[in-house]
Amino acid sequence: MKVLVTGGLGFIGSHTVVELQTKGFEVIIIDDCSNSDEKVLIGIEAITGKKPLFEKLDLKEKHSVEDFFQRHQDITGVIHFAASKAVGESVEKPLLYYENNIGTLIYILKELCKKNKASFIFSSSCTVYGQADKMPITEDAPVKVAESPYGNTKQMGEEIIADTCKVTPSLNAIALRYFNPMGAHPSGEIGELPKGVPQNLVPFITQTGIGLRKELSVFGDDYPTPDGTCIRDYIYVVDLAKAHVVALERLFQGKNEKNYEVFNVGTGTGSSVLEAIHSFEKVSGRKLNYKIVDRRPGDITSAYADTTKANTVLGWKAEYTLDEAMNYAWIWEQKIRD
Repeated sequence: MKVLVTGGLGFIGSHTVVELQTKGFEVIIIDDCSNSDEKVLIGIEAITGKKPLFEKLDLKEKHSVEDFFQRHQDITGVIHFAASKAVGESVEKPLLYYENNIGTLIYILKELCKKNKASFIFSSSCTVYGQADKMPITEDAPVKVAESPYGNTKQMGEEIIADTCKVTPSLNAIALRYFNPMGAHPSGEIGELPKGVPQNLVPFITQTGIGLRKELSVFGDDYPTPDGTCIRDYIYVVDLAKAHVVALERLFQGKNEKNYEVFNVGTGTGSSVLEAIHSFEKVSGRKLNYKIVDRRPGDITSAYADTTKANTVLGWKAEYTLDEAMNYAWIWEQKIRD
């Protein structure tokens, strides 16, 4: 089975490539390296003993996408990670997000619709729920008006896939709605490598902990939560990567009940920003320098998953705790700074 992983040099993508290769899949990666590094291939090979095929390609170039699929007609499945993903940045640069997240998705789906049979896993997000009415969030929770252009691209992406599946019986798709991925591979060979200032909390925590950043800003402590800071469902990246493999195998084996399905992928436990900070301090033995600042546009108060459907229907469950995932993130941070 030959599987295309777009954005496969990125944080979640690279860990998923490792899990795919471990399972015996042949993997080809597309990445434009705008927020990743080709050196990640070395880490993947070190873990799995095999270097995946790689093409540096900009998915926004329609003709390049058409040419790629023409040259690789034996691709049977696609896991689509390639996208811009920072809530704050999307508020500042909405057109960049609509072009990169929607246009590329359409070009890939057009190529898959030409095949007799194709399986597609979409990297979606819990942001589609907006500020959900109740916790934990089930897949039946209403999709709210997006709080950010990033969230809107995930909502639109799901709608595009669902509409395409309705008229394309040969296309089978699963959207995985992630909560908050974090950590690094236990081997220390791959992990999160943000370019510039991190847009996610955990790498900002570890960079501050190691002295690369002067201090961490906590955006608001006046939310209606136990400690006033936002609550999120932090999921270990290897657990998340394994969910993609399970989802892809579900489609390959014809176990899907419909040709478009949706699953939440989280731990089912909500942790506040301050709890994440305290977790870091616990595993590292270091006091973190942080300060409370004003709320950030686009942030919601609380989001954590009801994982019942993923556990029972998909047959997947998160195994690692926040402290375990934070410990691997800290080991990775120390390694890359050394």
